Amino acid sequence: MRKTKQKMNEQGMEVLILVNPSNMYYLSGYDAWSFYVHQMLVVMIDEEQPIWIGREMDANSAKISTWMHNDNVIPYPDDYVQNDVKHPMEFAANILKEIGQANRVIGVEMETHYFSALSYQKLVKSLPNATIIDAGQLVNWVRVIKSPQEINYMKKAGKIAELAMQRAYETIDEGVRECDVAANIYQAQVSGTAEYGGDYPAIVPMIPSGRKTSAPHFTWTDDRYDRNDPAIIELAGCYKRYHSPLARTMVIGQPSQQMEETAKVVTEGLNETLEVIKPGITSEEIEAVWRKTIGQYGYEKTSRLGYSVGLSYPPDWGEHTISVRKGDRTIIQPNMTLHLIPGLWFENYGVEISEAIRITDNGYETLANFPRDLYMKQPSPSLFVNGNLLSRENY
Repeated sequence: MRKTKQKMNEQGMEVLILVNPSNMYYLSGYDAWSFYVHQMLVVMIDEEQPIWIGREMDANSAKISTWMHNDNVIPYPDDYVQNDVKHPMEFAANILKEIGQANRVIGVEMETHYFSALSYQKLVKSLPNATIIDAGQLVNWVRVIKSPQEINYMKKAGKIAELAMQRAYETIDEGVRECDVAANIYQAQVSGTAEYGGDYPAIVPMIPSGRKTSAPHFTWTDDRYDRNDPAIIELAGCYKRYHSPLARTMVIGQPSQQMEETAKVVTEGLNETLEVIKPGITSEEIEAVWRKTIGQYGYEKTSRLGYSVGLSYPPDWGEHTISVRKGDRTIIQPNMTLHLIPGLWFENYGVEISEAIRITDNGYETLANFPRDLYMKQPSPSLFVNGNLLSRENY
């Protein structure tokens, strides 16, 4: 909160309205699946505590999960939900008027998934004497350097990611349905370890197979895997909303020579890139090593190499701050956490092998420990009798 108010002061803000649930959680502890309706945390530069404004049925969630006084939890009646006549932002504006905050410089998160164009219009119209400005990713940048407790959470998430990836490797096979693999991944993600359970990740497992590996963001279908199919698995472990993503590529049977070569290039590029990472290097300098390494083999990646990662809610586990690409001159510092995802996608196939890392005082450490090489799995003959696939109940 102190760092947030420092940034508010630097940018001339007196009030900050946060609608990104990650930022609400970070500053208040509020944690409930209620971000599908309008809700906000209002930080005032000269008030010790923020106020939470949200749906009436979610008020007890705020009272239970946050550190704020109950009087700072202000619910709006349920008839504000999906009402064409009145809007929750109008309710919030009236609260700001009542507490003397309506004539101030107010920052709002204009570039976030949870702030609609109508919300902005209603807020501006309802607060004609306020100066409303874009707060950008103000709190996201406060979050970019993690505390020891946050690192501990992310390492636990990394262990869950290992278990989920291993479950995917064990389950994917000729004749198995993609949806059943996804179900097993979810079981591992939520069950966690014997010592601690997992949370729901901000992104569902992305497990394209066959030609679909040429596109990185397919989820799953009820299609069955074929012999010699490549399969990409991108998932994350999540603990107390903190994420450790992990991507790997496997083949059921024998990979094509082209795919095997690409996987070796991706692995070499990732390994070479990791070796240069340390505090003081810039984000674009990291990407330059990757680009040079794969360029020697005639490969090029036009999308970014990675991004900062950590606390998040759906639909994304990225922090929307650092992008590891040319032009991003962010100086890398200890306890930043990045997801490096050197994926290469072509017309008929793709390869992804990623690592989530923490920046240490003199280098980096991975948040998960899992083999990076292309995994080649021999199809299980036990799934077939006389060439016919056994029913799911029998295997």
